[in-house]
Amino acid sequence: MVRVGLTTGRLTQAGAELADEVGFDRVTVSELARRFDVKVASLYSHVKNSQDLKTRIALLALEELADRGDAALAGRAGKDALTALANVYRDYAREHPGRYAAAQMRLTPEAAAASAGGRHSRMTRAILRGYDLTEPDATHAVRLLGSVFHGYVTLELGGGFSHSAPDSRETWSRIMDALDALLRNWPADSAEPAHSADSADSADSAKPVTPGPHGTTG
Repeated sequence: MVRVGLTTGRLTQAGAELADEVGFDRVTVSELARRFDVKVASLYSHVKNSQDLKTRIALLALEELADRGDAALAGRAGKDALTALANVYRDYAREHPGRYAAAQMRLTPEAAAASAGGRHSRMTRAILRGYDLTEPDATHAVRLLGSVFHGYVTLELGGGFSHSAPDSRETWSRIMDALDALLRNWPADSAEPAHSADSADSADSAKPVTPGPHGTTG
């Protein structure tokens, strides 16, 4: 690559491409410097360290996913919208596995607040408005959709469905049917007692909130 014209944006884009090639966990400033054929020190005026570079890649991935989601949802509602958004995540993961992994990165509260994570949550909630879910069920549903989308995509990327029938595309389609049916027939509240203040849920609530690509933080 040409040495001139290094910027934070260019390095972030190159880091994202590197993540797709070798895996997000293997992205470092040193590896990026080798790609540009420059000394590592020359990159530190643009990125602080490898953690800063990975954070920037994560923010880029979240933004790209959100842009795709907004475009896919335009004019759609109900199951059509549900399937469109699900396909955005699945297609992006298949095209950009490293960036998709980056979008799962746990961010600091400051980085999370500046990220496109909120847009992902809003997109999912916009879909759910077509199913007439109220709180707290809407939040439960946001978390369910994020878990299903990410769980299936991760298993599929890992080759988990490569050696058995039916084809994973058929399963994906059936999952969309099942999710649509579930959202239209959401179970009534079981009225379980709330957890105590010292429960695991309360402890988790004190942790930094990091939006994943599906905005599953609720």
